Amino acid sequence: MTMRAASPHPATWLVVALVSAAGFGTAGSFASALMEAGWTPAATTTVRLALGGLLLAPIAAWQLRGRYATLTRHWRTIAAFGLIACAGTQLLFFLAITRLPVGIALLIEYLAPVLVVGWTWATTRVRPGVLVGVGTLLAIAGLLGVIDVFGEVRVDPLGVLFGLGAAACLGAYFVISADSPVELPPLTLAAGGLLVGAAGVGLVGALGLLPMRASLDPVTIADTTVPAPVSVLGLGLLATALAYLTGIIATRHLGSRLASFVGLTEVLFAAAWAWLLLGQSLRPTQLAGGVVIIVGVLLVRLAEPRARETPVDVQPTS
Repeated sequence: MTMRAASPHPATWLVVALVSAAGFGTAGSFASALMEAGWTPAATTTVRLALGGLLLAPIAAWQLRGRYATLTRHWRTIAAFGLIACAGTQLLFFLAITRLPVGIALLIEYLAPVLVVGWTWATTRVRPGVLVGVGTLLAIAGLLGVIDVFGEVRVDPLGVLFGLGAAACLGAYFVISADSPVELPPLTLAAGGLLVGAAGVGLVGALGLLPMRASLDPVTIADTTVPAPVSVLGLGLLATALAYLTGIIATRHLGSRLASFVGLTEVLFAAAWAWLLLGQSLRPTQLAGGVVIIVGVLLVRLAEPRARETPVDVQPTS
């Protein structure tokens, strides 16, 4: 008589999802430390995407089980995911945090579901429901608090534009994921997208369209000077490979809706990491605005029909 192994408790997958959110939340802090030491946003983006993609590639190859023709059949999806959802989101987010605190930049980026609502309304002419409308208005009101439009301190407008650009690319991620084929494994899409994104940003840098500069000078994290590879490894391993892997595993067990709600804790983790590692903090008005944004996004997510849950389940990344 064979004994069947007991399946993990459902709460286990919530913990795994929180590990993913915490991992993604470190990206802004590790990237900021590198850029303070002389790295450009393009170089930081390229290294993060390349290292994360290479670390995930062996698992992705195993997941394909020799069905490599899948990659050629769906190269357009992988290319779009890599260049827009991976490269575009990361590069614009890193550009944003050169001008804004990490927490503010990430809160602006998390307006992505609201932008998707606007895109859907414009392309389908279907008016969103009341819950979506309320959530959208709350998110916009929260944005005004986050950028502190009525306060004495003015937030860098170009940084805000970069953050909104990252939100638009993250919104494109949701659209691309919804149309991704079932036969393309989620980890394969993630690894392929990361590598394509790295190649894309690297090519732009090689052509001289974006400054591409890295340095081996030590970086400062939590008031401690550490070698640059420590931050690079944190960015590629913790903030990318581990975060993607645990996020995909958690989503497979929790479903994309619940996992996306848990994923919102990335904002809280990012703010906490930025405070612990960089000494950045938000003003009370900005914190209140951030709470309002999260509530608004939650309402928008709650209003999404369950039919929109897709088998792709690739977690967005900041």
